[in-house]
Amino acid sequence: MNKYESVVIVNPNLEEESIKAVINKFSDLINTDGKVNSVEELGKRKLAYEIKKQKEGFYIVFKFEANPTLISELERNYRIADEVIKFIVVKEEE
Repeated sequence: MNKYESVVIVNPNLEEESIKAVINKFSDLINTDGKVNSVEELGKRKLAYEIKKQKEGFYIVFKFEANPTLISELERNYRIADEVIKFIVVKEEE
């Protein structure tokens, strides 16, 4: 299993319960074929440029271990989720 870090920017207009639901949804997805090591909520931040008519975003950082096959499924789910504005998944160096 490889180590990964994923930064997800979600809609800042979501209520706290909805943000928790998003975190749980993606944590559960990662845990199906991997293991979440940590989830860090960085809170609302101003975006460098407007994305989907939003000037702010709520940042969430997932650090996890997973098989490479899980990454394509995770990214597919990020694209489908309406709450997600932007995302990136990066493999960490050993």
